[in-house]
Parts: sequence; structure tokens; C-alpha cells
Amino acid sequence: MATIETQLMLSVGLIEKDANGDTLWVWCYPSVDSNLRQVLLSKCCLTQQGRDFHTFVFGQFCGTWYYITTVEVQESTPLKKVTHFSIALTAKDFNPEKYAALSRILCRMYIKHGSPVKMMEAYLTVLIKGICQSDENGSFLIKDYDVRKAYLAGSIKDVVSQFGMETIILYTAVMLKKRIVVHHPRIEALLEFTRVLPALSWHRKDWSILHPYVDLNDTEVEDLQKCPGYIAGFVEPEVVNRPELFDVYVNLPDSVIKVSQNAKEAMSMGKLHKEVGHLIVQSSEDPEKSDSQVIKDLSLKTKDILANLVALAETCEDSKITLEGLKKHHFPAATENFLFHLAAAEQLLRI
Repeated sequence: MATIETQLMLSVGLIEKDANGDTLWVWCYPSVDSNLRQVLLSKCCLTQQGRDFHTFVFGQFCGTWYYITTVEVQESTPLKKVTHFSIALTAKDFNPEKYAALSRILCRMYIKHGSPVKMMEAYLTVLIKGICQSDENGSFLIKDYDVRKAYLAGSIKDVVSQFGMETIILYTAVMLKKRIVVHHPRIEALLEFTRVLPALSWHRKDWSILHPYVDLNDTEVEDLQKCPGYIAGFVEPEVVNRPELFDVYVNLPDSVIKVSQNAKEAMSMGKLHKEVGHLIVQSSEDPEKSDSQVIKDLSLKTKDILANLVALAETCEDSKITLEGLKKHHFPAATENFLFHLAAAEQLLRI
């Protein structure tokens, strides 16, 4: 009987590059709509002339997660006319390690047999039983891949070590559901950095805001702009010239964070931000603490802030905060401003 985890799996597809240099979508089970198929083909490094070879990439399009593993075909395999191929898995959940492990097994099966049949059998076994075992190709057990592990797989310490006190800008932007754009020319660096950021608002455990690999084409930009707040990664430097796409811009190679003009008021910093910033830095710099402990420290501080916000809401009519209600408490201007915008993000604001 399929478990909840297997019900998250949507499809498996195969893209091949042949000896003539042509790249084709050759097979899929059960199906992928044409827009998503185009995105998968464009993300697969086999179609990108002159771009680096990426063994594994992941991203999100129209609410569907995709995971693409690409391998080079060595000699003496049944795949005589194929030089490279990619396995593209789509799913409802964010779990890169899980789908990377599954696709490695599927890749090995395809190299060995040269036909998608064995690969589909393995995929169906996982879909039905949540497990796929093979002495020569390795085994895969879906329940080994807890989603919490995926949420904590990135390193918050690396983020803080790069940005120090400025990490508070990222924390504030995530908490207020702002649009964050991150640029780095290397896709691996983008994937590693952006996947950490949703953990800054751990109480939401919402990785649907993550779009780690977006290209500046109309299809993907339109999909991104449907989201009220997001964390989006771009390899193209031209994204800096698209201010309509971001409230906060992160230039990763130069370690620069810029707040756009239209977000400056909501993002203004005060004493509360300084407190949270110091906490993040001190916790991260403690060699005894793991990344997950740093997230826990920050989460506890966030819980305090939210508990105070809820307490303020409870004193108001219909438990919704108003600006007039906030003003009665005589908070410093930056704190009042942050609480007002946070109340909106947490749906505690009366509109």
C-alpha cells in the first residue's frame, strides 16, 4: 500500500544527448505537461551550450518540485549512441537528498540495461512499496529521508559567517514574506545558500517559498511573480536590473545585501533587530553548536516575538491588530513598524 511519502512522487522523465549533439526528451512516466517539460529541458545542462556540467540540480515550477540528475555515458554500455542523459523526477515535496538518491539508482539501471523498462519497474516499486532494492544498483528506502532532515541540510552557520550582522536583513525579509533574489553565477552555490533561508522562519516550515533556480524568461518569471513572497536564485547577473522582482537583492559572490527603495520602510531596523542579530551571530560563532541548534536558538527568539504579537492581538477587537492599537504601546518607531508588518505576514492584522 502506498504511503503518504510515495503519494508525493509525480513523474519520472528521461532526456538524452546523442553523438550528434542533439538533446531530446525521450520518455516519461506517467506524464509531464508541456510547460514543465520545457522548463526541465532548459534546466538540464545538456541543452545549455557552454554552461558547466551539473550532476544534480533542483527547483520549483508551478508548485511542482523537480530534481534532475545528469550522467556522462562511459564506453561499453548498451547506450551506444548516447553521450549523456538526465533523469528528471517531479514531486510535490522538497527533499533533494531523497530524490538524488533515487535518481542515482535509476541512472545505474539505465546504464546497465539501456532501456527505460527496468527503470520504470524500480520507480513503480518505490511508488507502491516505498522501497527499491538491488544488489548491484544499491537500495533505496523512502522512509530514510525525513523531510525535517531536508529542511536542516543547509548550513545557517555558513550564511552567518558570510554576512555577519547583516543576516538580520535576511531574517526580517523572510519573516515579513518579502521577495528575496539571490545571484551567483554557480548554480551549486545558489542551491546551497537559498535552501537555508526558509529556516529563518522555522515556525512556518514552509519551503514552498523557495525557488532556487530561476531563469529570466517570461514563463518562469510569470510563475515566480504569482507568489506574494519568495526566495529566488538566479545565475544571470542581469537580474539586478529587474527591480520589480525583488525587495531584497543578495549578490552572493560579493557578499552584498541591498534593500530596494520600496521595501526600505518595512525593513527599517531598530533595537529588536539588533537583539535578534546579535543572537544569530553569537549562536553561530559558538563552535559547540550545530546548525540545527543555531536554528533552534533563533526559533525560540522568534516564538517570543510571536507570543508577544499574539498577546497584543488578544487585547484588540476580534483578535486582530491595528496600527492605532499598536501605537498605544509606545514602542520605538522601528519596532512598531516591524510588528505591524509582521502582524500582516502572520495574518493578525485587521485590514
